[in-house]
Amino acid sequence: MNRRAFLKAVGAGACLGAVRCVSAAGGPSVGKPNIVLCMADDQGWGDMAYNGHPALETPGFDAMAAAGLRFDRFYAAAPVCSPTRGSVMTGRHPNRFGCFKWGYPLRPQETTVAEALKTAGYVTGHFGKWHLGSVQKSSPVNPGASGFDEWLSAPNFFDNDPILSREGVAVQTQGESSMVTVDAAIEFIRKHAATPQPFLAVVWFGSPHGPHRAIERDRATYAGEPGKLQHFYGEITGMDRAFGKLRDELRTLGIRDNTLLWYCSDNGGLPKIGATGGRGHKGKVYEGGLRVPAILEWPARVPRPRTTRVPCNTSDIYPTLIEIAGARVKNQPPLDGVSLVSLFEGAMNARPKPMGFWDYPTKGIRTPSAEWMPELLKAQQAGNETTDPSRLRLDAGDIEKQYPEDAFPGHAAWLDWPWKLHRKQQKDKVGLELYNLAEDPEETTDLLARHPDRLTSMKCELEAWLASVVRSLNGKDYA
Repeated sequence: MNRRAFLKAVGAGACLGAVRCVSAAGGPSVGKPNIVLCMADDQGWGDMAYNGHPALETPGFDAMAAAGLRFDRFYAAAPVCSPTRGSVMTGRHPNRFGCFKWGYPLRPQETTVAEALKTAGYVTGHFGKWHLGSVQKSSPVNPGASGFDEWLSAPNFFDNDPILSREGVAVQTQGESSMVTVDAAIEFIRKHAATPQPFLAVVWFGSPHGPHRAIERDRATYAGEPGKLQHFYGEITGMDRAFGKLRDELRTLGIRDNTLLWYCSDNGGLPKIGATGGRGHKGKVYEGGLRVPAILEWPARVPRPRTTRVPCNTSDIYPTLIEIAGARVKNQPPLDGVSLVSLFEGAMNARPKPMGFWDYPTKGIRTPSAEWMPELLKAQQAGNETTDPSRLRLDAGDIEKQYPEDAFPGHAAWLDWPWKLHRKQQKDKVGLELYNLAEDPEETTDLLARHPDRLTSMKCELEAWLASVVRSLNGKDYA
């Protein structure tokens, strides 16, 4: 029996703190901030007006960027969606728990940020795109099994008038997709804002993932653009308006000062239509596939607007929130992220350790919300709880395959600012590239031959990290 099965068998949260995590104060404490984590789906670093986009209108995001902490070098842990979302949940590179590509689930053995914060007195909610398992009942990797008390979620991205899963029950909603997501989050926030219990709200938009279907109001804003761009830009503007409503609600409820609001995207920009932060695009380990927009607002602790150039990562969100909440995770497996609390306080001028990236060469898993959710709704209306048992992902915790700890296929990279080493392995052939991002942000001039000593040290560090990731992948963190 795996750990989550054990926890469910012996009964809910009473044993959760004893077995997995304990609150640093022994229970809920006064003054802990509320936390709202927002994430876009496929928005590139340059897909923001405040980052210089020539056409996009993003007044909500621009206002927050002008008022809070703006991250100029923020990275997704992976160049595609599900793995990056897994990094937010765990603070770990997603390959450590086998979340290689889109559609791969969390392992139930992982401790999520929602589970950890619950032991520190938080009530938790998830709204929007999940894409880390199932949104059906009885799944070991639905949002509820992953630590969320309340949830209205989709198995993947979703468009307007979506059918979503409310704690496992399919419900038809009406409205623009980002606004549907925010309205559900606001309902949760209003309910808990007046209580002494702090909350964690994870708000993951389904935009601007294709196919792009902006509502007429938002499409018309870009009437002078080609049709595809009208819808792509329109989806971002619709998301901006919904985000602005969420941000305004925090002020209306009187909780803005001690609410940490954090926004980012799950990977770099889309090819052809997206604006990236460098070479490449979504799916690539070059800067364009990893660098994403990110902004944070927490007036109680970040009272003045500023921009940071310290490289940060979606894997940093988990350890940052664990420190802020005062939670301790028992038997915490290796983390790839670092706490950014000292950055908020203005005391971090450089990243304390490098970042590793690894795009493992395998295909994603198809998880179409637009197909599966109507089927689930129809099945539940007929008295059935599922249409296809495989969609429950009951196998998510199985660790059957063992990977060699001395072979690392695919495209990996080691970012030790300003140096970035790429390692590309196909079968037994390994290619290397070295760039200085401060001087060459587009990664055009390979400096491999000019810096042999740096190459040797960085290659050694990267391959040691890759071996550590494989040990985690093989289940050795759970022994």
